[in-house]
Amino acid sequence: MSKNIIALLPDHVANQIAAGEVVQRPASVVKELLENSVDAGANNIKLIIKDAGKSLIQLIDNGKGMSPFDARMCFERHATSKISKADDLWSLTTKGFRGEALASIAAVSQVELKSKQENEIVGQHIVIEGSKFISQSECQTPTGTTFIVKNLFFNITARRNFLKNDQVEQKHIVDEFERIALPHCDIHFTLISNGNEILNLAPGSLIQRIKSLYGSYMQKDLVPVSENTSFLKIGGYVSLPDTAVKTRKEQFLFINNRFIKNPFLNHAIYEAYKELIGFQSHPKFFLFLEMDPKHIDINIHPTKTEIKFTDEKSVYMLLLSVIKRALGKANVAPSLDFENSITSDFVTTDKVYAQPKVSYNPDYNPFKNAASTGYSNDEGGLQKANKQNWESLFSGFKDTVGNDVQSETNEQHAIEILKNETLEYNVFQLNFKYIVTSFDKNLVIIDQQRAHERSLYEHYLKTKSENRISSQQLLFPEQVELSANDFNLIKDLKEEFNVLGFDIEEFGKNSIVINGAPADLQDISVVQTLEGILETFKLNTIDAKIEKHDNLCRAIAKNTCIKYGKILDDTEMKLIVNQIVKCDNPLYTANGKPVMMEVELNEIEKFFKK
Repeated sequence: MSKNIIALLPDHVANQIAAGEVVQRPASVVKELLENSVDAGANNIKLIIKDAGKSLIQLIDNGKGMSPFDARMCFERHATSKISKADDLWSLTTKGFRGEALASIAAVSQVELKSKQENEIVGQHIVIEGSKFISQSECQTPTGTTFIVKNLFFNITARRNFLKNDQVEQKHIVDEFERIALPHCDIHFTLISNGNEILNLAPGSLIQRIKSLYGSYMQKDLVPVSENTSFLKIGGYVSLPDTAVKTRKEQFLFINNRFIKNPFLNHAIYEAYKELIGFQSHPKFFLFLEMDPKHIDINIHPTKTEIKFTDEKSVYMLLLSVIKRALGKANVAPSLDFENSITSDFVTTDKVYAQPKVSYNPDYNPFKNAASTGYSNDEGGLQKANKQNWESLFSGFKDTVGNDVQSETNEQHAIEILKNETLEYNVFQLNFKYIVTSFDKNLVIIDQQRAHERSLYEHYLKTKSENRISSQQLLFPEQVELSANDFNLIKDLKEEFNVLGFDIEEFGKNSIVINGAPADLQDISVVQTLEGILETFKLNTIDAKIEKHDNLCRAIAKNTCIKYGKILDDTEMKLIVNQIVKCDNPLYTANGKPVMMEVELNEIEKFFKK
């Protein structure tokens, strides 16, 4: 007799599994609650968090509130007021519509809800823990909704253990907060973390909202984008090419005020900047697309950040052309003026132009002695022979294990000789990029930027709290406005910055003052250097897990070392050589890039003997 093994999961288990798709971290809860408040018509929304949302997430809005029945019904799975039939998915104007969010949140936390409609005398107070309904009662509360989420993942210990530290989780919360606040400039948003006000965004225009979030300096970096067609409306701002940064920050793309991620449209944006920004540089953009909901499908991902278009190619081409036109108006992209006729003073009718004549020797034959030289008269033979000869120059540096070991041994030998302080050697600069010197009849070629970066990195890495780098006070302290995430990062790294010679103090909300910089750093822009250090630090955090002090030392070294193109005199070049040979690991930068190479004399002689 067969045994049945398939059974329905209990509701609380099914809810926890479903919650895994919607609630991945505290920021997921923040996103869903903020969207509900916007859909409820609120014009004042306050978000309060503790311990990066792990202990408390509280959202207070002045929206239209809920009736006693709706207040209880909203926690049921797939209970929604946004749609009633499948066709409604093609006419959505709200952010939420599936009815999964509140049920998922209640399944993995302790939830309290207080809500009241304007025409009601009292509101409703509901308590739910881990999908288990505890109570519903009347209460005094203002019009709108207050949602309290405590102890997220209290009943799923494994999920809670996978959460990152408070700094990382708060960064994700701020990111979600910004994605909701940017398109809804008419709403007053407030964010409070552990009793400290992080953001207070008063209603205003889009550029005012951008300045409130990322600093007033952003306005001079942006150019407006605007286009209105029957199919698609595009608005917002894009950054000037010379303000491109090394990380993908301040990049926002919205469709009908919903934040989306779309690699295809991102490609259109980058294509508009083609040949205007450097390799691995990224523009900033705040772009808002509006189109009929019937042309898009947002119901393809649980978080609703990925969408599909019925005519994606048209959206791509419109977006590309609009951004290129905006950059052209700002005089940063090449453009043609078709309104003015093209004239040329050499186009005449009364002058005869003779064909230019070139003198040459018709009997000259460069392959006359091909037999004696070993070259072939045909083009392929010439290229092959040249290729073979050029490869012989680098035969000692081929990418094989044995040759790598031998090369590194030779370079270590060169370093030991160069460490001799009494050694007299000549140096010269090659292509404003390399320092070339010689020892024992061999050549050593040193990358000037990487060598200086390595020596600075080890210099900063060896500093400790009891052995700080001296700080040079600035004649005029520099005030810097930062985004909320960068401000929190500065606060977290403040002690490390102080150890490394930076004198930084908080100056109001999301603003700092730089009073001093490391004494050994001269002729640098302190503000630009600090911004570059933050960008490099965040980039290193993305690429690999690096200890905080180590990461900051790498970032400072990379942003304060001499750069390619700098002309060095003999004294400077010899100083760099002396510094790099005394490093613990002079052959590679902190991220593993080679610093120097050696060319042996016998390899050079082998080449010229052929």
